[in-house]
Parts: sequence; C-alpha cells; structure tokens
Amino acid sequence: MTPATLLVFSLVALVAIATPGPTVLLALANGSRYGIRRSLPGMLGAMASDCVLVGAVALGLGALLAASEFWFAVVKWLGAAYLAWLGVRLLRSQGSLDAASAPAGGGTPRGIFARSFLVAVTNPKGYLFCSALLPQFIDAGAPQWPQYSTIAVVFAGLDFAVMLAYAVAGARAVRLLRRHAVLWLDRCCGGALLALAGSLAFYRRGAS
Repeated sequence: MTPATLLVFSLVALVAIATPGPTVLLALANGSRYGIRRSLPGMLGAMASDCVLVGAVALGLGALLAASEFWFAVVKWLGAAYLAWLGVRLLRSQGSLDAASAPAGGGTPRGIFARSFLVAVTNPKGYLFCSALLPQFIDAGAPQWPQYSTIAVVFAGLDFAVMLAYAVAGARAVRLLRRHAVLWLDRCCGGALLALAGSLAFYRRGAS
C-alpha cells in the first residue's frame, strides 16, 4: 500500500465516518450528558468496533453477510432492535445530568464503551460497506494482514477524532443551551436512532 493510496483511503473513510449515524449520535449525546472526558470510553468502543469490522472483512465475514440471507437477517434484526431500544431509552429520559438517571445502561465507563461498540458491530451496513471499500485499497501482490492492520489503525484514529469532535459539540451545546440542553439532545438523538432502526429494518443487501 503506497502513501498515496493510504491518503485516498483516509479521505474516503473520513467522509464515511463523519456522516451522521448511530455512533455519531451516541458521541453527541454522551458529550452533552457526561462531558468530554467521561465520553472517552464511547470513543474507544467505536475504535474497537472498527478493528472488528476490518478484521471481519479480512476474514471474509463481510462477504458471508453479502451472500447469506440468513446471517444478514440475524445481524440486521439484532442491530435494529438494539438501536430501537437505545432510541426509546433516550426518548424516555428526563434530561438529568445525574449518572444514575442516564439512559440505556447508565453512565459507567463500561456501559458507555459497550453501547458504542455494540451499535457498530450489530450494523450489517458496516460490514457490507467495508467489504466493498477496503479490498480496493489492498495490494493483492503484497502480504495482506499488514495492509489491513494499517487500514484498521487509520480507520480507528479517524473515528476517534470524529467522535471527539461530536462529543465536544454536544458538551458545548449544553453550555450554550443550558437548562434544557440535555433533554433536547436526548429527544433528538433518540428520535434519530429510532429512525435509523426503522431504516435498518427495511434495509436489503442489494440496497445502495
């Protein structure tokens, strides 16, 4: 993999990561509720999910989901159900900054990490996207695992930077909007997660 190829991959990956999606919404909600420092486990969860996705593509699991209706449906419905659950919990939250009242499993570092990680690894779109994108940047004539490892590091690093930016945006929104900021962001993110759950439920392997 040449530096030019890696640069092109980084630009494509940055656009894909920065596009609003479930992990981005969680980073925004975490930043507003917990602040930047306490949101870090969620960013680490997103990075860990990136490594899983890239590893899955390297092992051919992305191709399996593309070929198997059964396994695609299993992952799809698990992902849709989890997104819907998170969305409902956010919609039902009271907007309190108290960790004890935090939606979707509480505000412990383990809970914040797990939510971001599970949202990504239960989304079949991620596997299909990576399985279509990553092989285009792999030199078939060179050892592949070092190349996939490099891609995973770059992908995870970009993901961390984007999640950090959204967490900062969420934290600043609280300071600007003050009293009702957390409640407002919880409602918006919860509704968006429910919409994403619905879109995932109707998603088909052949969809672009």
